[in-house]
Parts: sequence; C-alpha cells; structure tokens
Amino acid sequence: MTDSGNIDSTIERLYKTIAGRVDWDPDSSYTAQLLKNGNEKIAQKLGEEAVEAVVAAVANDRDAIIRESADLLYHLLVTWVNSGIAPEHVIAELERREGVSGIAEKAARETVE
Repeated sequence: MTDSGNIDSTIERLYKTIAGRVDWDPDSSYTAQLLKNGNEKIAQKLGEEAVEAVVAAVANDRDAIIRESADLLYHLLVTWVNSGIAPEHVIAELERREGVSGIAEKAARETVE
C-alpha cells in the first residue's frame, strides 16, 4: 500500500470526487452520467457489480475479486452521493454495531422491520 493508501482517506477522496461531478456534463463524465440517470440506473449498476464480485469470489479469482471490489465500492459511493449519504453516516452505523454480535444485531433489525 502507498503512504496515502489508508482506506478512510481513499474512500473520502473518491467520495469527494464523485460528489464534485454532480454538476458536470454527462457527456464528459461516466459519474455524471450515472448521477443524471438517477437511483434506478445507479442501483442497477451497483447490483451488476455486486454480482460480478460474487462470481469472482466463487471462482476464487483473487485479481478479479480485487477489481470487482473496486468497481463495487465506486458504485456504492455513487449511490451514497445520489442519496445524500456521507461516508461518516455509514461509519457511524458501523461503529454503533461494533462489539455487537452479528446474530444479535440481525435479530434486532428483524424485530423492527
């Protein structure tokens, strides 16, 4: 990893780059195209990337898992930007869950839903 390769700073930089493309010309930026097309298209791309990551994982193809994970994270961040969700919102939720059994956390969600 590079000196600047800390995941928090990398995700924050990518998030800011994506957020900065909201008003760009969709003809000059894939990110701007996604944002212009809205939630449905963004969700479709997010789902496609998730499936591709799953396929890579099932195939145990390390390089493909890395590539597809990067694509998945990018599309997830586009989803966050489009939905008005900042990385700190997701980090706060992860911190809230820290130290809580995954089984207990899932059971608590099921009683609320």
